[in-house]
Amino acid sequence: MSMCLLWLGLLRISLSALWQAADMHAAVTIDQVTLTVLPANNVESGTDVILRCEASVSQSLPQPLTYSFRLLQDDQVMYSKNISASVMERSLSSARVSNSGRYQCSVHIYDKHKTSNILSLSVTGLQIPMLKVKSDIMSEGEDIIATCSAPEETGSLIFYFYENDLDVKRVLSTSNSVTTTLTTQKLTEIYLQCAYMVIMHPYAGFSNKSNMVKVIVRDLDAITPQISFSPKGNVVEGDRVQITCKVQYPPDIELYLTKGNTVLHESHTTFTKSLVVRAEDSGDYVCKAEKGSVQKKAVYPLHVAELFSKPILRMSPDQVFEGDRFTLTCSSNVISSVKIGKADIKYVLLKDGRRISAVAKYEDTASPATNGQYYCMAMAKEVNKTSSPHDVKAKVPVSAPVLRAVNTVIVGKPFRVSCEAENGTLPITYTLLKTRAPVAYRTVVEAANRAIFNITSISFPEEIYTFTCQAFNRGSSFSRTSEPLRAPVIVPVSRPVLEPKEVTVTEGSDLILICRVQQGTYPITFTWYHNRVMLLSSIQEVRSLEGRHVVKVIERDQRGDYYCEASNYASETKKSYPVRIGVSLALWKKALIGVFCILLLVAIVLVLTVFFKKMSHPHRKKQATELSVKPSRPKSGDPMRISLTLDIEDNTAINGTPCVMGRNVWSENVSCSESDNPADEDSELVQPQEVDPSREVPVTQSIEPEYSVQHTEVQVSTPGVSEQAEGQAALEYAQLNNSEQEPA
Repeated sequence: MSMCLLWLGLLRISLSALWQAADMHAAVTIDQVTLTVLPANNVESGTDVILRCEASVSQSLPQPLTYSFRLLQDDQVMYSKNISASVMERSLSSARVSNSGRYQCSVHIYDKHKTSNILSLSVTGLQIPMLKVKSDIMSEGEDIIATCSAPEETGSLIFYFYENDLDVKRVLSTSNSVTTTLTTQKLTEIYLQCAYMVIMHPYAGFSNKSNMVKVIVRDLDAITPQISFSPKGNVVEGDRVQITCKVQYPPDIELYLTKGNTVLHESHTTFTKSLVVRAEDSGDYVCKAEKGSVQKKAVYPLHVAELFSKPILRMSPDQVFEGDRFTLTCSSNVISSVKIGKADIKYVLLKDGRRISAVAKYEDTASPATNGQYYCMAMAKEVNKTSSPHDVKAKVPVSAPVLRAVNTVIVGKPFRVSCEAENGTLPITYTLLKTRAPVAYRTVVEAANRAIFNITSISFPEEIYTFTCQAFNRGSSFSRTSEPLRAPVIVPVSRPVLEPKEVTVTEGSDLILICRVQQGTYPITFTWYHNRVMLLSSIQEVRSLEGRHVVKVIERDQRGDYYCEASNYASETKKSYPVRIGVSLALWKKALIGVFCILLLVAIVLVLTVFFKKMSHPHRKKQATELSVKPSRPKSGDPMRISLTLDIEDNTAINGTPCVMGRNVWSENVSCSESDNPADEDSELVQPQEVDPSREVPVTQSIEPEYSVQHTEVQVSTPGVSEQAEGQAALEYAQLNNSEQEPA
């Protein structure tokens, strides 16, 4: 039997596994999900509503499917169910306003999911609520316990309670009923009602008001108290007064005696309070009876006349400085002279709560130890009165002030100074003096401030010592004077001068530029410029009135205009006038140029010499030829006369080169170094000129080793040559002789 059961179990498991495998391989698709609201989308409250969700599914196998339905209201799941049917219904029996909303249905099959359309359901109409009270007859001050309910409504509700049509209370509830406590007003009859509203559907509005409940409130006049004073009439300070507060109502009440906001006595029955009154005890006294929230009271005004006035503490003088004597006086005036005299008032002086004197007048010397809060007490017939406090604080005399420069002091520039005393009670008046004459005033009233004075300028550094400052806080006769102002004074630099001036240096040498100022506070910064461009590494800060910059191995392109600038902590830069520096050539360059010029000059001389030689020798040859053979048109009957000049000289004087001596005009060659030039054969005839026929040119002959035949005249008479021809020949001879002598 057991074996059969085992085989049946195995078969069952196998079939289940096969079934699940078949389900896993089944093809399923959800075609459509439809949501329907029956009977309609808009219904009255109390109508039975059915929400019907239907799924249309296509599948590959005939076995039944499991449908997982979910019904949502306003996106919140309100109902879910897994069934094998394709249709799911949800009934809303007696639908209420809380069932209104937007509904939607969704279906899950395996891993498939689909959502239906959205439908709105509107349920209108609210149930009329019901109001009940625990008791409809109440005593004044008792609370009403009321219950408002709407049994058929669902959801969260807010209830409203009304007293005589006035909204007096609101209560929130998650159910359809609420119980609350209402405090009664001072009325004999109260009419109560309630209403509600669905919180999630405020558009549905308020429900109609509930039934009206009448509550009767009984008055508690029996607990009204009574108050009385003894003695009656005029009451003076020091008198003892009896205050009685009573009530006729049975127990369970609270009875209070109050004045202002102060409770003087508390009891549950009638009581009497005894007081020794003072002037400040005047006022309204209240006897108050309370039962629950009901309160009854009786008021009695009391006026207490003063026995003596409140003492006044006076100080003389009003203000004291340390070391000054001061007096404190306490006094009070007698008002009720019938009961006391002035001598009956006793005084006590106190400082910071400690008794220091039992007399009305007190004297002391002001010091830090006497600073504090003073007040006095006046006493008579068990009445004590205290004066208003008086603060005594001895002022501190001002100490000698200190005069300081606030910013940098520069000659010729405005600057500021501060005058400040280390000790002294404010306010303090400061006076700035120059050479002991006041020039400005400042009064300091706050500890965080100090006296600041503006000074236009000073002309020289020593002028700063003429400034002092005075300070006083108790009259000018008690002023203190500072030491003279001591502060570093910066003298701006004067216009610098650049040296050397208008100089020419040799190329390759060092140029030393000196920038000098007449005045200026150290350190001074000098800067040099060449043609408005700052020289490299030329910024120099020195503690002297001059600075030096060396331009090493100066070059020709470094000639031009140089200037320098000078400045110091006065932040004012001065510039010198420009200086023009020339740079001449180096000596070796000059020598090279000189040699070149000499060579050029020699070359020019040689060229000119050759040129003039070429120009002069052909001319002489032509002249010699003309002199040697020059026919003249003879006159009839006159002999022919030929005049010629031989010039045998050192040719070095003519052409700068050695030449053969002793040549005459008859020679064919005119130069010892030149060859015959065919062009030289051309000759020009000497133009005849008229001369004196009787003039003869002497012939001089030297016997020195160097021979020079300066003038030789050869006359040849030829028939037919006229005297005119002879004179012309003599003239040509003289001209030729002069032309040969001029170059020498």
